[in-house]
Amino acid sequence: MPVHSSTIICSTEGFIDVHDLTSDVRKIISESHVANGTVIVFVPGSTAGITTIEFERGAIEDLKKAIERIAPQDIHYAHNVHWNDGNGFAHVRAALLGPSLAIPLKDGNLRLGTWQQIVLIDFDNRPRSREIHVQIIGE
Repeated sequence: MPVHSSTIICSTEGFIDVHDLTSDVRKIISESHVANGTVIVFVPGSTAGITTIEFERGAIEDLKKAIERIAPQDIHYAHNVHWNDGNGFAHVRAALLGPSLAIPLKDGNLRLGTWQQIVLIDFDNRPRSREIHVQIIGE
């Protein structure tokens, strides 16, 4: 079973910075020549995550507000006391979201819903250069 791996580089600003990766993933699929299987999208690190959402201004704003309610930036985090880096909130947010996503691939097409895009969300408290690993397994 063929496996194709590639990497997307994404510059982020942190603080719930959301980036649509869908077109980049589709380009990698096209280059892979894999038609049917599974696409895995993974971000290393403990302050960013991968999910899907309708990538439009209103939905992104709603998501940002929900994340702030679930894991507020301005509360006490033991991580900050231990490391003094101020990004305890980012670690919690990333852990809740998760670092990866698996999407079925059929006839060379991602089996996403009509309004569903693949997004990277960087929660850290500073700009970063993120490597997103895409692995396609199939035939």
